[in-house]
Amino acid sequence: MRKYNLNNITGALFRNSAAAEQDKDGSSNPGPHVGKQDENTDRGNWSSKREYMLSMIGYAVGLGNVWRFPYLAYKHGGGAFLIPYTIMLAVAGLPLFFMESSFGQFCSQGPINVWKAVPILQGVGITMMLVSTFVAIYYNVIIAYSIYYLFASFQNPLPWSLKNCSSTAYNISAAALNLTTQNQTCQDQISAGQSLSEKYWDEVALQRTSSMDETGPVVWHLALCLLLSWILVGAALFKGIKSSGKVVYFTATFPYLVLLILLIRGVTLEGAKDGIEFYIGSNSNLTKLADAEVWKDAATQIFFSLSIAWGGLMALSSYNKFYNNCYQDSIIVCVTNCGTSIFAGFAIFSILGHMAHVYQRPVSEVADAGFGLAFIVYPDALSKLPISPLWSILFFVMLITLGLDSQFAGIEVITTCLEDAYPKVLKSKRGLITIAVCIVLFLLGLPCVTGAGIYWVNLIDTFCAGWILLVAGLLEVLGLTILYGGNRFIKDIEMMIGTKSSLFWLWWRACWFFITPVVLSIILVWSLYTFTSPTYGSVAYPDWGISLGWCMTAFCLIWIPILAIWKVYKASGGPWQRIKAACSPTEDWGPYLECHRGERYGTRSVSDANIFVISNKLTTKL
Repeated sequence: MRKYNLNNITGALFRNSAAAEQDKDGSSNPGPHVGKQDENTDRGNWSSKREYMLSMIGYAVGLGNVWRFPYLAYKHGGGAFLIPYTIMLAVAGLPLFFMESSFGQFCSQGPINVWKAVPILQGVGITMMLVSTFVAIYYNVIIAYSIYYLFASFQNPLPWSLKNCSSTAYNISAAALNLTTQNQTCQDQISAGQSLSEKYWDEVALQRTSSMDETGPVVWHLALCLLLSWILVGAALFKGIKSSGKVVYFTATFPYLVLLILLIRGVTLEGAKDGIEFYIGSNSNLTKLADAEVWKDAATQIFFSLSIAWGGLMALSSYNKFYNNCYQDSIIVCVTNCGTSIFAGFAIFSILGHMAHVYQRPVSEVADAGFGLAFIVYPDALSKLPISPLWSILFFVMLITLGLDSQFAGIEVITTCLEDAYPKVLKSKRGLITIAVCIVLFLLGLPCVTGAGIYWVNLIDTFCAGWILLVAGLLEVLGLTILYGGNRFIKDIEMMIGTKSSLFWLWWRACWFFITPVVLSIILVWSLYTFTSPTYGSVAYPDWGISLGWCMTAFCLIWIPILAIWKVYKASGGPWQRIKAACSPTEDWGPYLECHRGERYGTRSVSDANIFVISNKLTTKL
């Protein structure tokens, strides 16, 4: 027979009281984001474990897995690069991923409210939200680029292909190219380093101006594609995780199908073997492991690829049920993410090898990363294949789905933080919040689709998605291990996944208390020491642009000291008592539901219970 203690009874009482208040108002569902079977009837839960896992994999697996990792592997010794990459996954990536996902799941709160555990660091949560906001602005612009190229791919031949050399589709006249014979002139252009795909990217897709000083008009085809991308994001997130959880069944799985198709097609092409050997084959160079730059790039790639310190891991995991096995989930997602990066490299370099064979040039001269790979080199390579529009369509649909998954989580960070901050007003207005956020970010993104738009995208990426995240990640791990208490945090995790042996926690303790903070500190110092002003190709940024970039960085980081000072100021007592209070958990810190608080956290006081009931009542009415 089950035993009931005081905690069980009062926990059930509070839940039943809230339910009774809702029933009295004629409703038991506070909003479309909450299902009838949800454990947390206030915030809602994932409809199924499968939806959560697909969302996490979709969030972690993004554009960087396709357009950055393969190039880094080739650049840093091929297969030898997997050694530092795997080591950095073990000592930095996986420990932080496990920490963040369990942190959000434990308290069922977003990246700002989780810091009730260490109030003095609540500014870290605001930094995460602001970074996600800035990144969401330009990330959807990249999706807009992919949508434009998708529409352009419904042509035969492709507008950037060799057969289309003299086409006026992208305002390059025959006189300007000094055409003698079409193919010969195109080959001359390519040998001079001026590929047709590069011209199409600069002169047609972007309509790029000469510098950031020259803004130029809005490029309307990109503006419309940007609008479409925001409509897709808003529609998918209209009901929060209840709707996005259904969309990820397609967006999280389709990229793997496309990569498999591209790999099968790629390995059958002439020259594919050379591309794969350059990527990870016989040309692997173990001597590269002695280069510190290799280890720094491996750690940086792991950190950013897993989307650590963006706030998305906390936001998504906060909708888990309390007893979900977050440890197992972390292992699966991290291994899947890294496996996808390696797998994508084979698909990319097999076709680049064929491209090098066609041009009779070394693979090293056609390999590239970032925008250059996604919108110049790879589209050029696909144009060399039979039925090239088909392969181009598949590739850009893959980029769109990769981008959307990550964008879903970024917007979820913003909406979750807003709802957690104003639960009484916003909980039942999830759809309106999502639409409002999408509209505001669309308007803020319009400068990124002008003639100087690519400069803005590159600027925000450099100053907002770089070492700010290293600062946030470092403060996060130090705050939880030192201020909150690493052993206390482990006890919190055991409340969810069950008690584990000391041997089980040995590795995690070693990473959280020492290895991971040291690795992050080294990367952060190195990144600042080796920082150089950004450029786009050969185009340098004006001084005002660099200054604006630093202002964006300062705006994201300044909330950390501001909130720390404010929390100390609001505390009572002498200076030391104030600091100690600001570093101690708040009274309402702990599991969100009473039934999960147990003896370690106890039940809320009577006044807190009344607030809990009234909050649910107001949420239902609104």
